Amino acid sequence: MRAAIDEAASAGEEDEVPVGAVVVRDGRIIGRGHNQRERLRDPTAHAEMLALTAASAHVGSWHLEGCTMYVTLEPCPMCAGALVLSRIDRLVFGATDPKAGACTTLFTIPTDPRLNHRVEITTDVLARDCAALLQEFFAKQRSLGKK
Repeated sequence: MRAAIDEAASAGEEDEVPVGAVVVRDGRIIGRGHNQRERLRDPTAHAEMLALTAASAHVGSWHLEGCTMYVTLEPCPMCAGALVLSRIDRLVFGATDPKAGACTTLFTIPTDPRLNHRVEITTDVLARDCAALLQEFFAKQRSLGKK
């Protein structure tokens, strides 16, 4: 999770919402990402999506069995769906997202029994550290009259 937090910090330094993600297989990081929606002008450029893309490129397949994603904020519906579609085994996240969380808060997409794959979920890992990055970022944005 510390590597995901480092990715989130990078996003914040780029004036992006500070969310970071890493994909791990066999104890090694095989994909990294942090939010880049503003930079890329792409609504799908979430940390999770970029980390999944990098991990898939690394293994040469969209099948990510045997992998765990660590992400600082509970994934949204788009990212939760991508986790299911990638067949990733496990999701570990820090802070919950009361406005868009699609894993345990508003929806439970990764564990929905109607879908063809389910993702094991671990929550609240370094949640305070993860939430602090977001709180500091949005306090700064508000002080500047943004977001």
